Amino acid sequence: MGFEFVLSGAIGGLLIGMTGVGGGSLMTPLLVSGFGIPPATAIGTDLIYAALTKAGAVVCHHRQRHVAWRTTAWLLAGSLPGSLLTLALLRHLTTLHSLDNWLRHGLSLSLVLTAMALWKKRSPSVHRASLPITTIQPWAPVLGFFIGILVTLSSVGGGALGTALLLALYPSFSFARVVGTELAHAVPLTLIAGLGHWNLGHVDTALLLSLLAGSLPGLWLGTRLNRHLPENIARRGLTLLLLCLSFSLW
Repeated sequence: MGFEFVLSGAIGGLLIGMTGVGGGSLMTPLLVSGFGIPPATAIGTDLIYAALTKAGAVVCHHRQRHVAWRTTAWLLAGSLPGSLLTLALLRHLTTLHSLDNWLRHGLSLSLVLTAMALWKKRSPSVHRASLPITTIQPWAPVLGFFIGILVTLSSVGGGALGTALLLALYPSFSFARVVGTELAHAVPLTLIAGLGHWNLGHVDTALLLSLLAGSLPGLWLGTRLNRHLPENIARRGLTLLLLCLSFSLW
């Protein structure tokens, strides 16, 4: 249980608690570029790490009433089928020698897409009260389907892209409510995707335990800092960080 992996888990937990982002979009490229972990192993291990870490964050956000459970269900209606379809494709591709290289480029592309989505500003506040939620909820399963594909393929999207999607579709939500709702959506999605990767032999148990050992203290602190984090600063800072991580994978 290397100290560097425990520290990485703590940083990931802190960012997940504060922003809903950090499980895949930050941890996976760190494991691949920083520690030389094969992409398939990094993705599979990080999915299980993210599911377990975010489950604790959901409990904290639920107690603070930051989770819109109906919206979570709409997203899962699309993301879970997308994940299962991608797992079936990956099972077929495991016979190819270029799988790790293919996953690396998929990870880099996912980071760019999530960075672009996060950079987009929310709708002006004057329109928020007049925007009926019922008119935009049917889009959630469709977009959730593509999130399910990205998460399973690269472990990216469950936090960053999902957060950006909720910011766009539900402009009346506070940033804390967006984070709590996306975390509630990400837990079952990353768990299903992670178990699928585990079945494919893509999970390193020792690495997983090291990451989890550091995640709980960081998670506890992050969920308490969340309400004090300005949305604009969080969005722009994450965008720049994701772009840098994407370029490091090429």
